[in-house]
Amino acid sequence: MTLAVGVDIGGTKIATGLVSEDGKILDSVSEPTPDDATKIPAVVADLVERLVGDEQAAGIGIGAAGFVGEDRSTVRFAPNIDWREEPLGERVRALVDLPVVVENDANAAAWGEFRFGAGEDTDDLLLVTIGTGIGGGIVHRGRLFRGGFGVAAEIGHMRVVPDGILCGCGQHGCWEQYASGSALVRNARERVANEDEGSEAIAALGDGDLSKITGPAITKLAQQGDALAIELLAELGRWMGEGIAVLSAILDPSVIAIGGGVGAAGDLLMTPVVEAFEAHLPARAHRPEAALRLAALGNEAGIIGAADLARVEPNHG
Repeated sequence: MTLAVGVDIGGTKIATGLVSEDGKILDSVSEPTPDDATKIPAVVADLVERLVGDEQAAGIGIGAAGFVGEDRSTVRFAPNIDWREEPLGERVRALVDLPVVVENDANAAAWGEFRFGAGEDTDDLLLVTIGTGIGGGIVHRGRLFRGGFGVAAEIGHMRVVPDGILCGCGQHGCWEQYASGSALVRNARERVANEDEGSEAIAALGDGDLSKITGPAITKLAQQGDALAIELLAELGRWMGEGIAVLSAILDPSVIAIGGGVGAAGDLLMTPVVEAFEAHLPARAHRPEAALRLAALGNEAGIIGAADLARVEPNHG
């Protein structure tokens, strides 16, 4: 059995897993992400050595949020870590005698879902991850699509509202400003601040502090039948479905997997997503439709996908 190590570098935690060739995490270990970004390669190397021990591993796959260069080693830019043209793969490879592949975290998750999750039965998959923002990954004809410069599938920055809400990328009206967990929370806080009718239950979540109103808490209220929470989730789902319809018209995937924390909302979110998708898909009556599915691997998709990429697409550079 060929083993590989998957690494998921987040803003607060570095999670690693020893992954079998059938996509199972056999062992895992994690550490907090150091504030000093120059220490991250050493932390990754230590975690890998603790995981591998006396085992034989084919390589290390690292998923990182940000723009990863076409060399699959350099992080050109990361939004939550102080990396600019960071030779991450080279630095880790210098500490651990194994091939290292660096991939965008959403790309790694898309590959994991394609190989072992929601896309196991297709050669064309679009993964849409809904969290603080929106991430995406594209598998086309059985290969991960990285684009001409390695930074494809930044779908959260598709512009959907001209002169809309300012996004962290510097543009206005990006999709993730309307169809993300952050958008859900922002809208809920605005409804409370305006003392809108029916906002009492959501207001109680904060107990006078709007910062305490969170996405999971809103979802729980919706599941308990709160009308405004249900309305807010439906609005989020509408934005998601409309954007997914546009992406489907461009990419024509056979499966669209939706990941992130949205799975907890179930049909309260997925029903309006599907309704909006069907309403806005161009020429719907004259084309095959993508299957919309919840992602299957949860938070482990990035680790599983990164490890598999290290195994099937090794980078020996």
